[in-house]
Amino acid sequence: MKTDAIFYEIFQEFPHIFFEIIGKPDTDPDTYQFTSPEIKQKSFRLDGLFSPLEAFHNQPLYFVEIQFYKDDEFYDRLFTSIFLYFTQYQPPNPNWFAIVIYDKRSNERNYPLRYRSLLEPHLRRFYLEELEDLPNNSLGLGIIRLVVESNIKAEELAKTLLNQCREELTDTFIQKKVIEFIETIVVYKFPNLSREEIEAMLNLNLLKETRVYQEAKEEGEQEGEQKGELKAKLNILPKLVQRGFSIQEIAELLELDTEIIRKALGDNL
Repeated sequence: MKTDAIFYEIFQEFPHIFFEIIGKPDTDPDTYQFTSPEIKQKSFRLDGLFSPLEAFHNQPLYFVEIQFYKDDEFYDRLFTSIFLYFTQYQPPNPNWFAIVIYDKRSNERNYPLRYRSLLEPHLRRFYLEELEDLPNNSLGLGIIRLVVESNIKAEELAKTLLNQCREELTDTFIQKKVIEFIETIVVYKFPNLSREEIEAMLNLNLLKETRVYQEAKEEGEQEGEQKGELKAKLNILPKLVQRGFSIQEIAELLELDTEIIRKALGDNL
């Protein structure tokens, strides 16, 4: 299972799950953006980075690493990548944390004494196998548990999460996205099964025929069409500017708000 990729998708689509894992569920995920920055000097790449938006530069940076196997050089690479990131990007944030998410404790190597000064103030380690020991697990944490759950228990947990999703999520579009994400995780866990077989296993074939699911699907398709149309319009902005059109003329021609056009052009006009 491609754990790095699936966790990147989880944190990209549902950033609040990350803050639940680290015990900060009250953090507003809208104040952060999640990326996977490349450290060009040494060809390092961080698994992920939650960096505050410009207006929230006093909030901490969260460097995220997913580690599902034992690696004797892991902490060397982790801290090297972080300090190279500081050198290259010069972030203004006064504080930072290295968040390491292990599938189980046994995959953690002995912590190097040379980094002991970084241990208490900056390093936070979490073990997914121990999430089930937490009381009142949320839907988000349940999805994370599904990633590392044994195949024997995965089917039962996935069905529980699907029921929880239908009961807790009132926004039909969000509900559809979460259901499809749970299905995607199960597809990763059972590579020998077709998507149709997995839909039957989880009773998703019945769910996808419901009116609520179909309405959410249509809503998502309409949103995708609108985004595609907007992108196509923005792509021709430079040509219109080169031909001498003013922002107001472009706005009328493309039927867009002038502020959208100014933002797309970087206020260079």
